[in-house]
Amino acid sequence: MELRDKDGLTEAEFLAAYRPGDYPHPSVTADVLVFERQGADLRLLLIRRGGHPYLGCWALPGGFSNPDENVDACAARELEEETHLTGQTLVPVGFFSDPGRDPRCWTMTRAYMTLVEGEALRPQADDDAQAADWFTVTARRTGDELNIRLTNGEETLTARLRVAEQKTAAGVALSVDLLEQEGLAFDHGKIIATALLKLAIGR
Repeated sequence: MELRDKDGLTEAEFLAAYRPGDYPHPSVTADVLVFERQGADLRLLLIRRGGHPYLGCWALPGGFSNPDENVDACAARELEEETHLTGQTLVPVGFFSDPGRDPRCWTMTRAYMTLVEGEALRPQADDDAQAADWFTVTARRTGDELNIRLTNGEETLTARLRVAEQKTAAGVALSVDLLEQEGLAFDHGKIIATALLKLAIGR
C-alpha cells in the first residue's frame, strides 16, 4: 500500500504536481584558492576578470556549477578552464552565502584551497580570465580586525575584516565579516581571509 500525505497524494502524484518555479532558486558556484609557498613568502593565484560584473578586478578562479556535476568537480573544472592547472588536491574552505554577494543574482559558493610547497606552478589565463598572476600575501591581525594585503609589483589589493572565534565542544566556530575591500571582486576578501585563518595565518 502506497503512503499518502495529508492531501491524499502518493509520492508520484506529489512530484507530478510539484512546480519548482514556485520557489526561488540560488545559483551555485565554486571558487578556488591556490596558495604557493616559496621560502618565507606565501603567494595566492588570482585571475583578472574579463567580463561584468567587476570587470578588471582580481578574483579567485571559479564559476557556476553545471547540473550534471557536483561542486567538487566544478571547482576542478573551473580551475583548469581559467588557469590550465590540473591535478591539485582541493580541500574545502567553507560555504559562502551572504545576501548580495553577487550582483547578478542569488548565488552561493563553496570555496576550496590547495597549498603547494616549493613547486613553481605556471598558470595560463584562459576562458573569461584576462590574466592570471601571483600575489604575495600579507596578513596582520589586531584584536578582532584582520587586514590583508595582496601585492604584485605596483598593484596592491586590500581587504579589512572583523573576525570572531568561539571554542565549542564541536570545534572552533569562526565568523568572518567583510568590512571593506579594494580591487577584489565579489566577497573574495572574506573567502581569502577564511582560508588564511584555516592555515593559521593571521591568527
